[in-house]
Amino acid sequence: MYKISNFTDNDDVTIVSSLGGFQVIEYKRDLSVSPSSAITAYYSAEMNIRKRQLVCNLKEAQVTVQAGAMQWMLGNVNATTGIKGVGDFIGKAIRGKASGESVIKPEYVGDGILVLEPTYKYLILMDVADWGGSVILDDGLFLACDSRLKHKTVMRNNLSSAIAGSEGLFNLSLNGEGVFCIESDCPKEELIEITLENDVLKVDGNYVIAWSSSLEFTVERSGKSLIGSAASGEGLVNVYRGSGKLLMMPTAKMPNI
Repeated sequence: MYKISNFTDNDDVTIVSSLGGFQVIEYKRDLSVSPSSAITAYYSAEMNIRKRQLVCNLKEAQVTVQAGAMQWMLGNVNATTGIKGVGDFIGKAIRGKASGESVIKPEYVGDGILVLEPTYKYLILMDVADWGGSVILDDGLFLACDSRLKHKTVMRNNLSSAIAGSEGLFNLSLNGEGVFCIESDCPKEELIEITLENDVLKVDGNYVIAWSSSLEFTVERSGKSLIGSAASGEGLVNVYRGSGKLLMMPTAKMPNI
């Protein structure tokens, strides 16, 4: 039996979103500051640069998280590797090496509470059902998901997508039923949602952060010819073709500071 006080009920903490067994909390301001950092903390809060955390209620769903993301857990909570035999370990090792994701993503089971490390990035909750049961994530976005979701490695349709498109050759795909959380450089309110029906989206840069697995991703010249591409000044562009949904940032990813 346990009771939590002065956490989500703190008047400086807001629950900004809830979905499935997940809650995203946000600290309105950073009170743990020194006189030398107070000005920076004040203007950071004014510009929506705030600490956020993901709270997982294991009574609602068992969860899989990015390695090293756990901050604290309470009650009946047990961490497992999620490895189901030698063959499963080899498969996950290959997938982790290819996609750049951690080889082992811990799975937490039980009926307690799991809280992940704070971050200044935006935590966005989504349901895979809204993506037709399968979604592909850009590198480094995955934070946590319902453990019922299956993780797969998706390879680009051609090598040009990796070499010329400033992308990796592989991406993480989540499949099945359940909720997942990503860490985004851009708030949900600014993400552009595009739905294609047998159409094409061309993007000059790495702005798309998630897309339906039903879409074909390639890298192509912006024009029909080399001369046309040179004249447009764009060169090569990321191309998403077919029917499905995409989420796109309006600005480029921010450099790590």
